[in-house]
Amino acid sequence: MHPDTRKLLRTGAAIFLTGAVAAVLMLTAFGGVTKQGPHTTSGWLALMLAMGCLPTGVLTLLLGFAKLLGDLRRRS
Repeated sequence: MHPDTRKLLRTGAAIFLTGAVAAVLMLTAFGGVTKQGPHTTSGWLALMLAMGCLPTGVLTLLLGFAKLLGDLRRRS
C-alpha cells in the first residue's frame, strides 16, 4: 500500500468517525431530536458536524478504497 493511499484511508476514517460520534452524542447526550430538530444548542452543533463529516468521510473512504484497488491491480 502506498503512503498516500494509507493517508486517504486514515483521513477518511477519522472524518467519518468524528461524524458518527457527533451523531450519537446528538441523539443521546445532547437531548435527542424531534421533528423540529435537536433540543439544545449542543445538539444543533453536533447535527451540523455530523452533516458535514459523514458525507465527506464516506467519499474520502470510497476514494481511498478505489485507490487501494487500483494499487493492488497495478501490482499484480
